[in-house]
Amino acid sequence: MRKIWLTWARLGVLVVLACAAAIWGGTAATRIYLAETAARGQTTLRLAVAALHGHMRRYEPLPSLIADHDDIRELARRPENPGLRATANRYLKEINGLLESSDIYVMAPDGVTIAASNYDEPLSFVGENFSYRPYFQDAMKGERGRFFALGTTSLKRGYYYSAPIRDGEAIRGVVVFKVDVDVIELSWRGSDHVIIVTDPEGIVFLTGRDEWRYAGLEPLTPERLARTHASRRYADARLYPLPIESHGSEAGHALMTIGEANGEPREYLVLSEPMPEAGWTVKVLLDTASARAQAFTALVAIFLCLALAGMVAAVVLQRRARMAERMALQQEARETLERRVAERTRDLAAVNSRLETEVAERRATEQRLRQTQDDLIQAGKLAALGQMSAALSHEFNQPLAALRTYADNAAVLIDHDRIADARENIRRIAALTDRLASISRHLRNFARKPNQKLGPVDVRDVVRDTLEIVAWRLRAAQAELVTDIGEGPLMVRGGAVRLQQVLVNLITNAADAVEGRPERTITLRASRQGGQVLISVSDPGPGVPDAIAGRIFDPFFTTKGVGKGLGLGLSISYNIIQDFGGNLLVANAPEGGAVFTIQLAALDLGAPREAAE
Repeated sequence: MRKIWLTWARLGVLVVLACAAAIWGGTAATRIYLAETAARGQTTLRLAVAALHGHMRRYEPLPSLIADHDDIRELARRPENPGLRATANRYLKEINGLLESSDIYVMAPDGVTIAASNYDEPLSFVGENFSYRPYFQDAMKGERGRFFALGTTSLKRGYYYSAPIRDGEAIRGVVVFKVDVDVIELSWRGSDHVIIVTDPEGIVFLTGRDEWRYAGLEPLTPERLARTHASRRYADARLYPLPIESHGSEAGHALMTIGEANGEPREYLVLSEPMPEAGWTVKVLLDTASARAQAFTALVAIFLCLALAGMVAAVVLQRRARMAERMALQQEARETLERRVAERTRDLAAVNSRLETEVAERRATEQRLRQTQDDLIQAGKLAALGQMSAALSHEFNQPLAALRTYADNAAVLIDHDRIADARENIRRIAALTDRLASISRHLRNFARKPNQKLGPVDVRDVVRDTLEIVAWRLRAAQAELVTDIGEGPLMVRGGAVRLQQVLVNLITNAADAVEGRPERTITLRASRQGGQVLISVSDPGPGVPDAIAGRIFDPFFTTKGVGKGLGLGLSISYNIIQDFGGNLLVANAPEGGAVFTIQLAALDLGAPREAAE
């Protein structure tokens, strides 16, 4: 046994050494492949910076040359002369076409543009005041101005060069030369890296990724936003922070993790170089996924080699140990096997027992859930009956008081042998008794639990019984219910009592919505359209806000005040209509108010009618 222990100890040492070598190898491979990626990125960065420098320097001396032109200097001396303005406009337009620049314009000392190459275009700069731009302020100080911005008039990005128009020692105006930078950005697209250029505030204005434009690499603090808005660098463009999840470094390389549109973050190796003369910083972002995949492949290769060597060593050591301890190991193996079989048998028996218990518990839970759903529907009806109780007491008390009066009068009339009058009183007593029986029957049918069978139901009958139940609520709200259900029967597949419950909920909700409003007319319509029967309840109430329309049928969601509703009526109604194979929709009417529409499958009039509930 001691030899076996020594064998496993040696194997453990080999495993530890193999793991350490694999970890060191993986780190080294990651460092190597990140360095290769950084080298490629440095080349791309140098090319991008060189291209920007070349494109910018191409136009840098042009504003000064234009400012020295005789026509431009004369216009600066006499800016109100229309002839000089027309000559300058034509000259600037010609120069702009030859140089293929974006715009060229001349500004007076007060910042108002007096001549421009786009003088004859709809978005002409003539008459616009750009005194808030830093390039104008620098030129008025006698310096050359440079500035990148989004045009407030043209809404096109460009790089602005400016030069003062000198008349002796005096500065009479400013010449501005705007260069289009979109052509540079187009060359950056479609590559496996991302090139971005940021301004002094860390805002991205040039990038091969359109979705990153005007995003901030640094936090958009109030100070940064104030400086940006003061110069109106980006006009009215929306500035937002780039979704940077983390910054870090590895093997001396800067790393940055950015959230992508698909929700998965991506890690980039970041290389940057400043352009101080323009106030820019050029950055190249290279996806590290390829480098890390290569490093992982190298790590797997190292690990496999070490594992192979370890396996060979393990085989040699194992054979040497087994030669000396074969019999003991075989005996021990048999005992261990028997013990493990017994343990596994006990474990399997325990697992089977737990599984049987869980299955039984889940079945019981499902049964309780179905019962709870049924009880919830019944609870909604009982809650509605509870709200009706006061009004129903009034409904019953009036006929009962009349019954007692008619009975007393009948006794007096009989005593006076006025049999005809007594018979009329008794007829009235019978009519009141029928009235009480009708109310009681409707309430009993509404309150009882229905079974689950569905069958043909006449919508007209359901509407008639519903009106008996909701009459009290309509009187309490001083509301009027107008029905439009046609003359013939409207047959649907469902349950009469549950459909009646849905209509009661919708009409009482409509009564709540119109209570206290000038217009209190509720409309109930039913009609057949193709293979469907549509039943709608509309009210002139406040309607359903769009913000809650998607949750209006959720359980316990209510817009009523505390103690005025459980939030179950619409949820129960929605589930009932779904059980019928239909749909319950809500919308706002164009003239105002809410419209609830029930869609149910229509049945042919010749189909046999069976009891639905």
